[in-house]
Amino acid sequence: MSQQHSAAPAPTTRPDPAVATVAQRGDWWRDAVIYQVYPRSFADSNGDGMGDLEGVRSRLPYLRSLGVDAVWLSPFYASPQADAGYDVADYRAVDPMFGNLLDADALIRDAHDLGLRIIVDLVPNHSSDQHEWFKRALAEGPGSPLRDRYHFRPGKGAHGELPPNDWESIFGGPAWTRITEPDGAPGEWYLHLFAPEQPDFNWEHPAVGDEFRSILRFWLDIGVDGFRIDVAHGLVKAEGLPDLGSHDQLKLLGNDVMPFFDQDGVHEVYRQWRLVLDEYAGERIFVAEAWTPTVERTANYVRPDELHQAFNFQYLATEWDAAELKVVIDRTLDAMRPVGAPATWVLSNHDVTRHATRFANPPGLGTQIRTAGDRALGLRRARAASLLMLALPGSAYVYQGEELGLPDVVDLPDEVRQDPAYFRGAGQDGFRDGCRVPIPWTREGSSYGFGEGGSWLPQPTGWGELSVQAQQGVPGSTLELYRSALELRRSLPDLGAGDSVEWLRAPEGVLAFRRGEFVCVANTSGESVTTPAYGPVLLASGELTEADGEAKVPADTTVWFTTA
Repeated sequence: MSQQHSAAPAPTTRPDPAVATVAQRGDWWRDAVIYQVYPRSFADSNGDGMGDLEGVRSRLPYLRSLGVDAVWLSPFYASPQADAGYDVADYRAVDPMFGNLLDADALIRDAHDLGLRIIVDLVPNHSSDQHEWFKRALAEGPGSPLRDRYHFRPGKGAHGELPPNDWESIFGGPAWTRITEPDGAPGEWYLHLFAPEQPDFNWEHPAVGDEFRSILRFWLDIGVDGFRIDVAHGLVKAEGLPDLGSHDQLKLLGNDVMPFFDQDGVHEVYRQWRLVLDEYAGERIFVAEAWTPTVERTANYVRPDELHQAFNFQYLATEWDAAELKVVIDRTLDAMRPVGAPATWVLSNHDVTRHATRFANPPGLGTQIRTAGDRALGLRRARAASLLMLALPGSAYVYQGEELGLPDVVDLPDEVRQDPAYFRGAGQDGFRDGCRVPIPWTREGSSYGFGEGGSWLPQPTGWGELSVQAQQGVPGSTLELYRSALELRRSLPDLGAGDSVEWLRAPEGVLAFRRGEFVCVANTSGESVTTPAYGPVLLASGELTEADGEAKVPADTTVWFTTA
């Protein structure tokens, strides 16, 4: 007798907010599912078209019912918004577009009442050019002690007209900008690895370290549960700021140790930070955004006396291919095991094309893609990839809207784009706006439930059919697939924390592994394959058929079995 299994049955129960969650256990972060909220695109409470903290607070029950353990908030600090808040003018204030400190406090308290933890972004590599330190450094002129807190240097050439070295900005163009001194004369240059509005701090200056340890305590005292560290690999620069000697430096990123990235000196900074964090009860954590050449170098950031987790960008950048995925999974687990840190797994974030669109396109196009591709194929692969990710040992990150199967919006008109990299003509592709379009909550409305006043980036026609309202309680929907997966992940002792998988023999293009009484089979090939039916099916990202002890797994489908 054959039996068909639907893609994702709607769960029969919802997590009870009164029930203890992973987030309330010791070492909660080792197997936590952490949901990234991009505040300006999540929910708008006051109808100005921009998401805000009160909007996030109003949607916390949704995140609780989804089954995540913690919420990571992208920056909401006071900022001129030259780079969507990653240019911070005041690290102890909330930008008025998002609310105020009372709103942040209320959000944290409500989250804790629901059993959710709150992780906030911290941006220590650079500040805004509107930060008080930098404004004073400019106003006080050459020799100002404030200039030592940044990287000010005289230029090269007969009249100082050339940059101090050949470093290039990640956003394109030179990584140096020359200032005009208070007397009107052409003056020194300052370093900015990103936009000119984002001058890099000089972490060799003790005042910088003192300031950031104070900032950590400020937010820990308010009640945050951890920090995601932006550009965690970038704080320390090679002594003397040596020339790199290449004029196509962006192609080297992620492949070589650069004089401005992944320098060994960053680790002393994080050892000092860890001492601060350990003063506080409640299992607070650090998460590193560290783009390194290898996952082995990433492991340096999560040694026992440094940070707790680091994003696995090698996994994010891996194509939907069984052989490639197996290599990066093994390398990740092997690298993290000696330092005792959990692996992390992530498919999308606010800086890359959503994986539902990346997987809709041919391989080899990278993580920023301008074409929609085959939408049905992309969604099928995205669902399968999500179940694979959630089956791996360690912690998983979910970017807002991926539980709805949202694609990137690739056809935004040029006149509405806001990504600063888009306007520089070089560097990053500048198409990050596509993954930042506000998410849909309802089928109808001026912004599909995002808010009453439209949305800061236009949402595409038909966005409402991907909304929470359209998918809620619908068997087989991507939302219910995620809810079922997260509920199972919490209830099954063999899922979540751990540092290894047992690989099983599988056809070409298929990954199969065992974890205790749990088996995951992911078919990345373009055709159906037959594998053993390892036991009752717990969940599947697509329909499959079982007969005579075998399972016919469709193309681009992941299945969870139990052998119990």
